[in-house]
Amino acid sequence: MVGGRGGAGASTLAATVARRLARRTATVLVDLDRASAGIDVLLGLESADGVRWPDLADARGEVSGADVLALLPRWGACAVLSADRARPGAPEPAVVADVLHALTSEAGALVLDLDRAAVVAGESLAGACDAVLVVAPRDLRTVAGVLAMRAHLGPPIVPTWLLVRGPAPGGLGSTELSEAVDLPVLLSVPTDRALRSALERGGVPDTGRTARSAARIVAALHGNLA
Repeated sequence: MVGGRGGAGASTLAATVARRLARRTATVLVDLDRASAGIDVLLGLESADGVRWPDLADARGEVSGADVLALLPRWGACAVLSADRARPGAPEPAVVADVLHALTSEAGALVLDLDRAAVVAGESLAGACDAVLVVAPRDLRTVAGVLAMRAHLGPPIVPTWLLVRGPAPGGLGSTELSEAVDLPVLLSVPTDRALRSALERGGVPDTGRTARSAARIVAALHGNLA
């Protein structure tokens, strides 16, 4: 998952999709945003026991996926590998590669909250994913942001779809947005007006419009990747 621009809500949707996937398979939500204060804060897990990326700085080479998985904090059934607000900084690319390779042997699904700047620079793991979903508000900033990433998304690199969000201040339609960036729309995700206040109260709700959208996203992904 990656935002077409800042504030698109990609982290929230990544979290809700991961939680939905965790109902049927072992799932890890992975925070790869270089500027992140920690996706654990979004989930209300900042005080939860468990390792974060800085704790895995020496995880190189043959890493035990089972050991890493056992040490991660849990958000319900979903394991979470987060940045740490008290120890900011991006993990080394080699550490990320080795840890995620190890986790793929233990988990049925990894949901990556990708760093937008890394995608633009061609330094992300987008190309290693089964699919990339771009969270795309219907505005011109999103068009510019997605076009900046476009060289590193879409076939033949990686199957890529848009998750279109409203409203559209200038009237930009889903079809127009799709045509402008040459990527197909997977779904339109309705605005969840209750979400912002829920996040401020401490965590992503497991009911409501965003949770229902996550269920639709997972179903659509399975249908397109089957």
